[in-house]
Amino acid sequence: MNEQTGAENWDEYLAETPHVDFSSPEVKQFIAGIPVFEDQRQQAVAIYEAVRDSFLYDPYHLDLRRDTLKASVVALKKRAWCVEKSLLACACFRSFGFPARLGFGIVKNHIGVEKLKSYLKRDEIVFHGYVEVWIDGKWSKCTPAFDPRICKLSAVPLLEWDGSKDSLFQAYVGENQFMEYLHFYGEFPDIPFELMHREMQAYYPDLFENPVDTKAFSFHFDPL
Repeated sequence: MNEQTGAENWDEYLAETPHVDFSSPEVKQFIAGIPVFEDQRQQAVAIYEAVRDSFLYDPYHLDLRRDTLKASVVALKKRAWCVEKSLLACACFRSFGFPARLGFGIVKNHIGVEKLKSYLKRDEIVFHGYVEVWIDGKWSKCTPAFDPRICKLSAVPLLEWDGSKDSLFQAYVGENQFMEYLHFYGEFPDIPFELMHREMQAYYPDLFENPVDTKAFSFHFDPL
C-alpha cells in the first residue's frame, strides 16, 4: 500500500461493508480474473479496466435497494449502471489494498440521451457515480461506467485512466459537448443511501410516485 499522510480516516476507505463486500465469493471470483502486477499504478489501471470492460453500461435499470446494491450482486451481472460499476470497482480496489471511496455528482449528457430523458423527465443525471483511489500520495478519480461497446455505439472515445490524473467523463467529442458536470456531492466510504434517495426523489418525483418495472426501463427503491 502507498504511504499515507494527513488526517484522513484511512480505515473506513479500506474497510469492508455490507455493500462494499469484497470478501464475498462473487467478488472474489471477479477479482480472480484481474491480472496481478507489482507496480501499483499498473495494478490500479488493471482493476479499473476490468470493471469498465466487463459490464455493458445500462442506465435503464436503476436499483436503489439496500439488499441489491452490493458489489457481490453487481459482480454477477452482465449490465450495470454507473453507481453499480463504481461500487464494484471500489470493492476491488480495497481488496488489493488501495484506499478507495465512492464519489457522486450531477451530470448532463449531451449526446444520445433522448430515450433516457423520456423516462427521467429531466436533463440531469443525478447521483452519477465514480471512484476516488489513493495512489502515490494523492487521490485520483476514475469513471469505469462506459464500456468499449457503448463508446463505439455513441461514437465517443474510450475513457482511459493512468492511475494518476483524474479521469472523469469526456467533456467534448471533437467540437461537440458530451458530458457536463453540474454538481459534486463529494466522496463517501460507502453508499449514502438516504442522500441518494432524497436527491433522486427531488429530481425524479414521477419515478417514485409511479414506479416502472418493464423490460425497457425499471426503477426500484426502498422507502425511507
